[in-house]
Amino acid sequence: MIVPVDMLLNRDVSLRGAMSRMNSVGLGVLLLIGENGAFERTVTDGDLRRLILAGAGLDDPLALLPKIDSFVIFAPFTRRDALAMMNRHSINHLPVLNEHRRVVEVLDRREIDEQILLSTPHMGATEMDFIEEAFRTNWIAPLGPNVDAFERDMAKLLGVDHAAALSSGTAAIHLALRLLGVGAGDFVFCSTLTFAASANPIVYQGAQPVFIDSDAESWNMSKRALEAAFAWASGEGWSPKAVIIVNLYGQSADMDPLLEVCGRHGVPVIEDAAESLGALYRGKPSGTFGRLGVLSFNGNKIITTSGGGMLISQDESLIQKAKFLATQARDPAPHYQHSEIGFNYRMSNILAGVGRGQLKVLDERVKARRAVFDFYRRELADTAAIQWMPEPEWSYSSRWLTTCTLDRAHTKVTSTQLVQGLAAEMIEARPLWKPMHLQPVFAGARFFPHGPNAVSDDLFERGVCLPSGSNMSEVALTRVVEQVRRILKRA
Repeated sequence: MIVPVDMLLNRDVSLRGAMSRMNSVGLGVLLLIGENGAFERTVTDGDLRRLILAGAGLDDPLALLPKIDSFVIFAPFTRRDALAMMNRHSINHLPVLNEHRRVVEVLDRREIDEQILLSTPHMGATEMDFIEEAFRTNWIAPLGPNVDAFERDMAKLLGVDHAAALSSGTAAIHLALRLLGVGAGDFVFCSTLTFAASANPIVYQGAQPVFIDSDAESWNMSKRALEAAFAWASGEGWSPKAVIIVNLYGQSADMDPLLEVCGRHGVPVIEDAAESLGALYRGKPSGTFGRLGVLSFNGNKIITTSGGGMLISQDESLIQKAKFLATQARDPAPHYQHSEIGFNYRMSNILAGVGRGQLKVLDERVKARRAVFDFYRRELADTAAIQWMPEPEWSYSSRWLTTCTLDRAHTKVTSTQLVQGLAAEMIEARPLWKPMHLQPVFAGARFFPHGPNAVSDDLFERGVCLPSGSNMSEVALTRVVEQVRRILKRA
């Protein structure tokens, strides 16, 4: 906060004058400075009251105030350091001093206590209508009219025939693998640059993941690496049971060539579109290209149901089977009978109501996320150290998260240092996903790189996700930009 002129006063000012200034400034604190302009101490309304109680008159000068060591902070500092000092000493304002002990700024807790998060839920105007309907009709437990309508509306929006609303995107991947007959001893090819939820269900089924590198054009699965994996498998006399292609950070993989490779080998594709709802590939919605498509509505996704997911397909028999398995695989009998193992994976009617409301604003959310990306790219256009996630000509990305890499030729700042520097300013940024083939839990898994050097390894080493919420204000975006500039200028 820029220091108001009335906030600065010296010891010649009367008690009456100080009270008048306290009233005009409206912060409950003034700053006492010496003849040379150096800071001496803070003056609170409590200090003024104590002077009066001690017998001082309204026309007496502030020279009566005792000297004390007020809490101050020196530049440079971080928001986190300043807030920690405020919390430690229970104060709401903190003078910032330069090397000459002159006040250059006053920190206000209300201004610095705001944390900018990576991707927060963004509610619309109609979610509560559907939730209240669920309460009014007592459809609280899993299943109900909201679930049916959410499935129907999502299928219509994406141009698919069938959908099953589930408890999570992870559950959707697990059911997809089960539906495709993946079991113990099988192999499944999977994108390596992704969140663990894409790969963990492979292990749930007792199968083994084989990880496929990214290409530099889309950051998603590399056709070259996929072909190398198929060649290896063919040479050993087997074929994978399925291929999981992940669409990363709101952008589709280059599906046509990947589908051609998988089709040539007769292997079905599970399209993990957990991060890419609202994106398009050659004009067609992301998530609709595989035998089965997977969506996620986790709290940080472009639309959310708090927690939840969906499995989509053109194959009615697969979705009907998914719904059966997701409701504990209960047989159609007058008593509780189970002929196979099922799961408790269905979405609740309340959360589906949230999803129905969120679906109405999906287009708005995509536009808002793309606007966030465009703001960063425009405001940091002169920063050679930053390279943005590309958007190939065949892609329309939802820009779920704004992601970039740091160019080592233009900065010595690492992605870790940038993330840590932003965290010190109470701005949440994150590195890109750590590739699955580098995860300790998958240390023994086979990995196929795009070329001599793994693209996914390089992206992980240099990549950063910036705050990208569709409800971010221009003030918050500007704050992120300013701090990114400041951190990158250190080196």
